[in-house]
Amino acid sequence: MKLLTALLLAFLVTACGDDGPPEPRATETTTPASEEMKTASTDPVLEVYKSPTCGCCGAWVDHMKANGYEVVVHEQQNLQSIKEKAGILPGQGSCHTAFIGDYVIEGHVPASDVDRLLAERPDAKGLTVPGMPVGSPGMEMGDRVDAYDVLLFDENSTEVFSHYPGN
Repeated sequence: MKLLTALLLAFLVTACGDDGPPEPRATETTTPASEEMKTASTDPVLEVYKSPTCGCCGAWVDHMKANGYEVVVHEQQNLQSIKEKAGILPGQGSCHTAFIGDYVIEGHVPASDVDRLLAERPDAKGLTVPGMPVGSPGMEMGDRVDAYDVLLFDENSTEVFSHYPGN
């Protein structure tokens, strides 16, 4: 099972492309990968762990900033240990992992769903958009939008939190 998860994550990181590291931004802080992961902060800062060469992850960070989130980016080549510590189950992963308050945000989750999560405060680990659906924040490709679900997950369960029908 761990081999399958590692292969899936390697594919996702490769699929992100290699367009070089993102340009530094005034509101973005990049910290070394060796810094300890923060998972239970009450701070409203969104801590994002991503590959330094993934353009779609950078675009998702921009989406979150445009929607009012303060973001700290942690650049790291191998995200497997972060995903394991976050409790991301096989089939739930994507190309980046983020933490805000007590929640995990995995993949291309729209800011509006993070807003709702923080407002409702359900008893769960967090939200995930498995894979990299076209049209989700950071994965825009023209007018194409694939249908996808944002899942609310915990150790033993997942449920649809939001559904995006696509076109």
